[in-house]
Amino acid sequence: MTAARGRVVVLDDVKPVEWTGESGRWLLRGEDTGGLYSFFEVTTPPGGGPPLHIHQEVDEAFYVIEGEYEIEVDGEKHKAVPGTLVYGPRGIPHRFRNSAGRISKMLCIAAPGGIENWFRELGELTGGPQPPEWERMQELATRHRIIGFRPEGGPPRKSPGTE
Repeated sequence: MTAARGRVVVLDDVKPVEWTGESGRWLLRGEDTGGLYSFFEVTTPPGGGPPLHIHQEVDEAFYVIEGEYEIEVDGEKHKAVPGTLVYGPRGIPHRFRNSAGRISKMLCIAAPGGIENWFRELGELTGGPQPPEWERMQELATRHRIIGFRPEGGPPRKSPGTE
């Protein structure tokens, strides 16, 4: 990790990255924090959200600021309204869905930093008019040490050493 410099970021000055119906604005990238963490806002359309998955090397925290989410962590579902924080440690299956009938937003921290690279590549892969190819998305997830990123099927198993 390298030394980080202080930084001031204005949300409206950050161009969003889009993927599978969601978008994110990275206020701090891994490169800004010496690799310690990434800090970003996620905007999710009604019913949107990722499939059940596991990050092998990344811890995440989700803080709802607008709307409502159902966030599942390790098989337990939680109603998350503004002011709710949910922690999803590495090695534990998790997912979220926008359960409001309107756009929902949350602030997220991912540690260590660098998860923005996954989302940028996911956006490049899913950015065309064709539906996403799950096999290619799974290959991308595997490169980023994400397990179980698939549309259907049973829940992914916990990473070794987390049971």
